[in-house]
Amino acid sequence: METQSRLGLSGKISYGLGAVGKDMVYMLSASYILYYFQDILGVSAVAMGVILLIARIFDAFNDPIMGVVVAKTKTKWGKFRPWLLIGTLTNAVILYLIFAAPPALNGAGLVAYAAATYILWGVTYTMMDIPYWSMIPAFTNGGKERENLTTLARSCAGVGSAIISILTMIIVPLLGKKFGGTVPAELTSRYPVQQWIELNGFKYFTAIVAVLFILFTILTCIGVKEKSNVDMKTASIKDMFKALVQNDQAMTVVITIVVINVALYITSNLIIYFFKYDLGGTDWNNGYALFNTVGGGTQILAMMLLYPFLRNVCKLNNIKIFYVSIAMSIIGYLGLLVMASAGVNNIVPMLIPGVLIMASAGVNNVIITVFLANTVDYGELKNNRRDESVIFSMQTFVVKLSSGISAFIASIALQLLNLKNVADTASNAAIDFSEGVSQASKMGLRMVMTLVPIAGLIFALCWFKKRYILTDAKVEEIASQVASSRSGQ
Repeated sequence: METQSRLGLSGKISYGLGAVGKDMVYMLSASYILYYFQDILGVSAVAMGVILLIARIFDAFNDPIMGVVVAKTKTKWGKFRPWLLIGTLTNAVILYLIFAAPPALNGAGLVAYAAATYILWGVTYTMMDIPYWSMIPAFTNGGKERENLTTLARSCAGVGSAIISILTMIIVPLLGKKFGGTVPAELTSRYPVQQWIELNGFKYFTAIVAVLFILFTILTCIGVKEKSNVDMKTASIKDMFKALVQNDQAMTVVITIVVINVALYITSNLIIYFFKYDLGGTDWNNGYALFNTVGGGTQILAMMLLYPFLRNVCKLNNIKIFYVSIAMSIIGYLGLLVMASAGVNNIVPMLIPGVLIMASAGVNNVIITVFLANTVDYGELKNNRRDESVIFSMQTFVVKLSSGISAFIASIALQLLNLKNVADTASNAAIDFSEGVSQASKMGLRMVMTLVPIAGLIFALCWFKKRYILTDAKVEEIASQVASSRSGQ
């Protein structure tokens, strides 16, 4: 059997940089494509909702197919790195094309452009995302080394997401003003100056992100040396649904994950509109960046510190921690709604509910993974079959499914709310976009952004409480029974 030498510091850094670049790209697409096409280019919100829903569901089902393709690949460079590099190069180009839409394009042509580029983006992202995570066994020895590398990569992915969340709406206006030029005469009726600035700013910002993405992936491919004989386990859609149908606890956890993620993603899709059209101000993008900075940092700290504190210091079991987390999120949403409705327009107090919501999201990231792991032994005891790889492959599937559903809901809401830009000043002066937006539209935005997620969280809580039976004691009992069953074989 081939023995892999321990992964050195340079290899860890190289692999971690790949996660930074990968999630920079993912966050840019996930957080801003709706805003870019709907708010800046003027595509119908309903059309964008349909595009995003179909594309993400297609993308989720495409994952297992790409897994099979990668598993069957054999080259002198290995099976993972060729697809990682090909996927990155094509995805970077498609990403740029998404945010460099021809400004003269409109109507059905623009809708077709958005649909084609976004679906292609999803396919090419899967092309590099599957081999990136699947290649870990190809250059680690397993055990603690593999676990630590996975943790490092997840943390680096969080850094990549945070970079985009923090910097996008600060850098985009700067680049747009610097390099965007003036609005062409034939487009002045369509693009106010501020929209033209954002349109061009996104193009140049995306070019920078795409170049960094390619550079980081190249460093990953150079810095890691995969074994030639590593096997890759893949799960088909049929395998996933079979595991869910035959494992009621896995079904319970997956539905809970989907509903909780939909609730969070609805808010993440709409929060930029809240800052721009509700809180307003000429520097709304700075407040938005600060909110994302604090929220992103809180989510990471919650995973690293809050969950261990609740588990080890407060001695709460995992189910009680989950209840505490849901309660925190609901309180945060209610606080955000009350503050906004009361006319609070100072960003500082708004950070308090934001911290509660994102701390809950961080704890949920950990606790849901624990619950999903608990269903593996339960399924083995019930069905005499261990579906570990199949069940954990569902995490990517449900995240993408949740993303599509939430984008569709947010798009329908935006269409109904009919948020309007203020009149152009025909200058580069900053504009308060909240002026001219009706109070009814503002209140509707607040309610969709808070009350709809609250309803989802309450449903998830009731669903989970009624159906989930794997308490800490039950998990230990099942583990003992599984061990006894194995020893008796």
